[in-house]
Amino acid sequence: MKAMVLPGIGQPLAMESWADWTETADHVVVDLRAAALNHRDVWISKGQYAGLRFPIILGSDGAGYYGDREVIINPSMAWGDDSRCQGSGYHILGLPQHGTFAEKVAVPRENILDKPSHLSFAEAAALPLAGLTAYRALFTQGELMAGERVLINGIGGGVALFALQFALAVGATVYVTSGSAEKIERAQALGAEGGISYREEEWGKLLVKNAGGGFDLVIDSAGGAGFGQLLRAANPGGRIVVYGGTQGAITNLSPQLLFWKQLQIIGSTMGTSAEFAAMVKFVTLHQIRPIIDQEYSLAEANLALARMDDGAQFGKIVLKISS
Repeated sequence: MKAMVLPGIGQPLAMESWADWTETADHVVVDLRAAALNHRDVWISKGQYAGLRFPIILGSDGAGYYGDREVIINPSMAWGDDSRCQGSGYHILGLPQHGTFAEKVAVPRENILDKPSHLSFAEAAALPLAGLTAYRALFTQGELMAGERVLINGIGGGVALFALQFALAVGATVYVTSGSAEKIERAQALGAEGGISYREEEWGKLLVKNAGGGFDLVIDSAGGAGFGQLLRAANPGGRIVVYGGTQGAITNLSPQLLFWKQLQIIGSTMGTSAEFAAMVKFVTLHQIRPIIDQEYSLAEANLALARMDDGAQFGKIVLKISS
């Protein structure tokens, strides 16, 4: 099989010929038709991720054929017995286990599900990691209910866009933030009520004023110095769910706002196999289609990584894989 392989930190991916994977009693081999990128692929390539090993085939997201069956792959591996938190053996497809930037991938038998029939292979490949992360953050950890007001901080990436689509599907009112006016406009075209630039001074207070009220649920992947604005934007008794930390350590956080408004700050990472199945069922029920930013061939994976690193994308970046 052909695979795009990362030889080491800071090196470009290289197309290599590898022996096909062998099916076992526990693992199946999927003939991939599409894979998708996530920020973890960029972080691994830069050496900014735990448990590095080389050479490695990156890629957590994929869809293709298992025999005649069209399947989608759950990248969440060995979660463990406690649904509240992953166990010590937990890992994500694409490191340490070889991933989907290849013509084939071997995964545990229980990690393949039928592909939603309304999705193309490219759309299905865009769904797994980001869709699962958004689903758990919104519904399991965030306990989102119809009619609530949701703020998604940093629209444009895969998880944030799925959070927007999923929240709208259950009847929530959604606002977004971004450093890009164009991304806010595109989110509004998808159904967001409004948005604000997080480059504005005191944007949390200004957003509450402009939106005519605060937010019951806030979804964040940034952390950093701007995190305190989320407390200002949250309604009393609100929940702030954090699934990432692209802006680094949280600073400038007011404990007075936290306790006086009786807010909850909740962590969320990926999800269980039951949540993955529920997410796929939810996407099928509501006929949700992932937003795809750009498609590349497998051989163009370095261009795809560069676009992901640039941060200009709106939606998922997908690799199309020939049979």
